[in-house]
Amino acid sequence: MLRVVSREPLAPPRSDSPKDRFVTVYGRKPVLEALADTRLSVDKVVLADNAHGPAAREILDAARARGVPVQRATPHRVKVLAGNGKQDQGVLADVVAPRMRRLTDALAGKRPSTVLLLDGITTPANVGMILRTATAAGIGGIVVPRRGVAGIDPLVVKASAGVAFTAPVLRCATAEEAAAELRAAGYPLYAMDAGARKSVFDADVPERVAFVLGSESDGVSEGVRAHVNRWVSIPMAGGVESLNVASAAAVLCFELVRRRVS
Repeated sequence: MLRVVSREPLAPPRSDSPKDRFVTVYGRKPVLEALADTRLSVDKVVLADNAHGPAAREILDAARARGVPVQRATPHRVKVLAGNGKQDQGVLADVVAPRMRRLTDALAGKRPSTVLLLDGITTPANVGMILRTATAAGIGGIVVPRRGVAGIDPLVVKASAGVAFTAPVLRCATAEEAAAELRAAGYPLYAMDAGARKSVFDADVPERVAFVLGSESDGVSEGVRAHVNRWVSIPMAGGVESLNVASAAAVLCFELVRRRVS
């Protein structure tokens, strides 16, 4: 007798990227600093196959001392992996980011109550400072899209004072994709606008919410604007039109802290 066994449809394959699990640092000094910091877990070092001499030996010795595998690759491959063709100096290291995960995974499990979504912020210093501030304020997730926002590189790490390695970074392809996912998961989207009637200090903010931080030059992108539920402002005086986006993020994050502890 033929038995028919029903099966659940196969789940679509995951599209994991190394950039969803690691912070890649490149250049001799950043790689050596990562290898010297025993608080960090380094997955691997990739060294150009034409790298020799004292600098290469120092990296090899430091990796050996930490038990970190070293892979050799062509100089072109190192440039591609680093994403920076001018400053990689023929070496990179993938540092494990323990709190970094895909946005999709975060929304499928225990969801963070408050999320920041970075949209079009291309200056590494701003991204780094936002990561540091948001982490210090206890924000549950910071969405850093792989496209349209500065990548988490040594400049971002430096601006974050190293916090970028441990920040609760959520990864996705684009800010527009993230906005749609957040809305579908039940997050209202709030965004900053100097002309908004309600300020961050007197607006009603639900317990579960996502705030969009747009670029200083273009603001919130058109694709993300379509998902925004509410606009809020930061009151300005003295003829100042707006704050640097990292400063605005600090105001927002610690207003949320004030509400939480009051």
